[in-house]
Amino acid sequence: MRWLDSLLQRCTSLSRIKQLQAHLLVTGQFQSTTARTRLVELCAVSPSGDLSFATRVFRLIRLPSTNDFNAVLRGIALSPEPAEAVRWYRSMLRGSRRVDALSCSFALKACARALAVPEALQLHSQVVRFGFCADVLLRTTLLDVYAKGGHLDSAEKVFDEMPVRDIAAWNALISGLAQGHRPTEAISLYKRMKEEGLKPNEVTVIGALSACSQLGATREGGRVHDYIREEKLDQNVQVCNVVIDMYAKCGFVDKAYEVFDGMRSRKGLVTWNTMIMAFAMQGDGYKAIELFEQMGQAGVEPDAVSFLAALCACNHAGLVEEGVRLFDSMKECGVVPNVKHYGTVVDLLGRAGRIKEAYDIITSMPMMPDVVFWQSLLGACKTYGNVEMGEIASRHLLEMGSNGCGDFVLLSNIYAARARWDDVGRVRKAMKNRDIKKVPGFSYIEVNGKIHKFNNGDQGHESWQEIYRKLEEIRFKITDHGYVAGTDFVLHDIGDEEKEIAICYHSEKLAVAFGLISTAEGTPIQLIAKASGERLREQAMFLEFPIPAQVSAIIRDSTWYWPFHAMADFLWTFKLQFVAPYSHHITAHLEVVQEWSIFSCSFLDFFALKVMKDCLLRTDWLDGGISVSRS
Repeated sequence: MRWLDSLLQRCTSLSRIKQLQAHLLVTGQFQSTTARTRLVELCAVSPSGDLSFATRVFRLIRLPSTNDFNAVLRGIALSPEPAEAVRWYRSMLRGSRRVDALSCSFALKACARALAVPEALQLHSQVVRFGFCADVLLRTTLLDVYAKGGHLDSAEKVFDEMPVRDIAAWNALISGLAQGHRPTEAISLYKRMKEEGLKPNEVTVIGALSACSQLGATREGGRVHDYIREEKLDQNVQVCNVVIDMYAKCGFVDKAYEVFDGMRSRKGLVTWNTMIMAFAMQGDGYKAIELFEQMGQAGVEPDAVSFLAALCACNHAGLVEEGVRLFDSMKECGVVPNVKHYGTVVDLLGRAGRIKEAYDIITSMPMMPDVVFWQSLLGACKTYGNVEMGEIASRHLLEMGSNGCGDFVLLSNIYAARARWDDVGRVRKAMKNRDIKKVPGFSYIEVNGKIHKFNNGDQGHESWQEIYRKLEEIRFKITDHGYVAGTDFVLHDIGDEEKEIAICYHSEKLAVAFGLISTAEGTPIQLIAKASGERLREQAMFLEFPIPAQVSAIIRDSTWYWPFHAMADFLWTFKLQFVAPYSHHITAHLEVVQEWSIFSCSFLDFFALKVMKDCLLRTDWLDGGISVSRS
């Protein structure tokens, strides 16, 4: 059949495939099993083929074999409509055709692409019934289906029962755990893989880095990055993109930029977008916009994601006019704004207090606004005390069937800020009637490679007594230096003393205190705050803790990062009063100039920086608190 191989290699277009088919029909060789199967497979799978033509050729076969069915099945599994492959597989069974391991493999791959887990469960039973369990490739495919479909327990069971595991099986489970919000297990599996002597490849490290990003596990991510450099996997642009994303999501944007700047491979559009978004998450709008402009100069045309990243940067940094200019320039660049672009601009205007302009955009945009638009407007109304517009936004949210606790809490706090306690009671009664409960905040902190979780007022940690003692020690010491707890944003009808107690044991403070008692000086403290949007996004977070010398602390919620860098051989205690909703990003730098401590902030827009005269450096505590507020 060498002549056939030669002809198949020359079929680089559909017209040539049709010529070969005609030749086989005329010469009477079409019904030859090998010839027709190779032709059908070429039509179904080859870039120069056509799946619909492949099925027409298949219909001409008088007695199609299992291989003929498999050729079409493989093509359908790789097509834009993989679910059709399951129907094709069923037709094989109905036609009394004997399916083989390849048939099941192709059908399972289609289930993985279509996320068709119920069908995969049926296929799994048939794999067992037909005796194909010994096929490693088939088991790996089955594992991949369960992992991608979110059935991680089933995926782990398949993995544990495999007598031999190839790297594809490890990769499937690591990626599935990372994508299925079980990042700790994904990292553990990555370590186990290395311990068992297997060599991670590009797919492996991408899954492991994704897990590190979710946890903010910088040390583990750094170890994976070290391996990538040792094995020269950083020549793969996709791997570099994920490394940049990992460092950015862990709050180390400088490291992310080092990877970006030192890339060996050519920077693609995704690379530029990832780095721009990294600066945006950090709140460094100026660098993000500068990089956006450099992208165009490098000959890379921005797409919708590029503009969204740049708009997010303007939003996070409070660059209102720049953000509006970028939004207006999108159509000139041939990019049509979508709902995310409109949402970002609405959020940008709302944060700047331009609530009427934000409302006008919502009501005039070409697509129907979703709940996020009205939630954004409601948050802005809370910040600026606009009760009338807040009620309008709340009414729209109710009409759209939104039952998020945050919506009710925001409206309640708008009323509470005006001491309208009857309206507060009415909102809370509505929450009770709808069985809506406020989700409590929680925070993570990484200490010695282990992740610790804290809830508000948590007493479940094994070191909770030491943590509480540390918080009390800090509170008493800073009180001696004139610190007064900020209770303005504890919006409950209770006394100041109760308010002070309420804010004393927030989850992020417990996590920071644990970090201080568990680490030596010079150890970075990294906090991942999954607190409620009411506290982190709007205002009521106050940090009162000493930062040991040369320790950097990174405070993270689901979207933003607050890096703090303390320098010089001193302990610091400070109070940062965030002004809602501009508490999304703040970088505090302490810089020794002669004898004075200069406290500077990179904030969302212009800040009035107040440095008290008595803030001379001392060997134990900063003499007097520093309060930063927006003018």
